Amino acid sequence: MLTATALPRFHRVPALSAILLVLSVTCSTQELNSFHRSVEHDLDRAAALLATAGEASALPAAVGGDSQLGPQPPCGMEPIPPYPSPENSTVVKSWGRSALGRDWKPPSCTGWTQVGFTSLVSIAARFQYEHGPEGLLRHVGAISELAGIRYWSTTHKQWRTFILDAYALRDSPVGQRRADFSAGELKAGKSFYFEQVDNLSGKTVYRMDMIDASTNRIVFDVENASTMRYHLIPILHPGELQSIYFLDRESENVWRFYSIVRTGKNASALIAGNESSSINRAVAFYRHMVGIPDTQEPPGSR
Repeated sequence: MLTATALPRFHRVPALSAILLVLSVTCSTQELNSFHRSVEHDLDRAAALLATAGEASALPAAVGGDSQLGPQPPCGMEPIPPYPSPENSTVVKSWGRSALGRDWKPPSCTGWTQVGFTSLVSIAARFQYEHGPEGLLRHVGAISELAGIRYWSTTHKQWRTFILDAYALRDSPVGQRRADFSAGELKAGKSFYFEQVDNLSGKTVYRMDMIDASTNRIVFDVENASTMRYHLIPILHPGELQSIYFLDRESENVWRFYSIVRTGKNASALIAGNESSSINRAVAFYRHMVGIPDTQEPPGSR
């Protein structure tokens, strides 16, 4: 199953306030038992919400070659993904194992060696940004500004905060708390650690690897370096929650954005089968990154 959703664009994008660092897909027992909607229902609902909001953008097609290949990130310098124009909607897709198979192989440029997935969400967009690559890198390193991110809870039918706190760590997964990373520190080939407090899974340490940090391209990936737990029950072991982000400069003030967020195929059954939660948390981080209010209507999925 592949679910595609279009989100309305925020027409005034301020400075990047923080970075899309990791998708936290843990969810409550109630969330696991509800909102397993069909693709048709999700698309119809999204279309109705867009019409209400007065947006003219059409939903992207959810069929064709890419539904068999899975996410296709811009591994080279050419804009491979079908990026929408800055005036149009963000393209969000949730990929199912029924379409890609249990042993789907990630694109080689991700550096991910494990095959398969439990949840898989991709986002493609263009956004306007006036402060150049140094400004983007500064926001990538602004770990503390992740605190307070909100997403739409399909269970509670309201916007809820799920990043309670976040802070950079010194040099290792057990390093001491430190100030945010500066733009000058984020060099290609270096790794950085930070800790994040989720409203459901509690504290988790993450590793961020800078793959590219050049004038026209910023690429980095993030994965959990410690085990994530729900009520003391392990749900994701180290390396089972991965995300990668591509920021490519298209013109002076326009950037392309592409991300993939994946949970491994051996993830606990406690977090399986809830596409709405995965989509909404991914969308919340994306909005936070490019300066769109995280409670902007409509949410990625209701």
